[in-house]
Amino acid sequence: MNLAQIKLPSRPLSLKRGVISVPPAYYFSIPVLVAILAVMLVAEGPGILRDYQISKDPLEIENGDINGSCKTRKAIFTTCEAELSYDHGGVSYKKDVEVMFVDFHSGDYETGLVISAKNPELATISLGLDMLWNRIITLGVFVALLGFGSLAMLFTLIRVLRVRLQLRHAAPLTVIPVALTAVAEKRSRLFVTYADTVRDGKTKRQSFTHLERGRIPVVVGHTDKHDVALAVLHGNSALPVLIDDQLERIDLTEQERAEVLASLAPLLANETQSGVAAQGAAIKKGPSLLRRLGTFVAIVAVIIVAVFGYWLWYITSAPSQFNSPGMHINNMLPTALNEWGCARLQERFSDGPAPFGCTAADYRSWK
Repeated sequence: MNLAQIKLPSRPLSLKRGVISVPPAYYFSIPVLVAILAVMLVAEGPGILRDYQISKDPLEIENGDINGSCKTRKAIFTTCEAELSYDHGGVSYKKDVEVMFVDFHSGDYETGLVISAKNPELATISLGLDMLWNRIITLGVFVALLGFGSLAMLFTLIRVLRVRLQLRHAAPLTVIPVALTAVAEKRSRLFVTYADTVRDGKTKRQSFTHLERGRIPVVVGHTDKHDVALAVLHGNSALPVLIDDQLERIDLTEQERAEVLASLAPLLANETQSGVAAQGAAIKKGPSLLRRLGTFVAIVAVIIVAVFGYWLWYITSAPSQFNSPGMHINNMLPTALNEWGCARLQERFSDGPAPFGCTAADYRSWK
């Protein structure tokens, strides 16, 4: 692919307005993601902070009342809500508690009422303390995903708006190849997603555009995964602009347009001759269904081996019985393995309280 033969005028050139698009979802997705993030922090953050403070000096209340229930959504997301009533130091307390965690548990949960010995107004359920690190990690993952997603979309939106401002002024144009990652027809116009991933100085940035009615990209080649089309860099702008097959997006005279189209003709002829062969090669290089299935099975096997190995380390070598991932894995295992694991832990930590998954009805002694 020799782009040097494409002869654009050397003078500064202007581009039509609106040649860089932003999907409408970007405008409302950012505030929605930020709102969800804020709701999760407000809903779960104070409860996690409260239970972290209680975990430093917990005191179990034997005669307290717990009225609540747990609901599991999407098979693993569990939310427990409880009304707590208890007396301590001659003072009666009533508290509402809600905890959310990820668990593969089936059946009922057993829990007790725990308060902070230093501050009896802080109360929670023992299940919340058992799942404390689970809750911290779950909230952290959601915050990271939502925060990263909203920031990435915000930066993309800002970059597009800056490029739009730059495109209002004439500047020298440089022809570059881009990969067409998605093409969809909407209202008789092509909506194209393309990425700067082909040339040597690639930025890997993704751009969007609505081509004018009846216009198509200038496809000049293929990679293993995508068609390669022509775009132009406007001065030092951060995003390239996809050009159409009649160069209507560039402000050219009729003579200049005819000369540039003539210089494109050899590239388009070569692409037509090699298109079928290139597509066939790409199809042959794609992994088969059996190979994909084998990769999936191998990944699942590695995960199972890693989890089982971590469990064995936990019950035989962990320095403490209160290892959050180990407790959850041990609790999720079949009864026979769970009992064997609890027996090994009891041999090592018989002088201390039982961890989650190995407790009796009092939530402290070994079952």
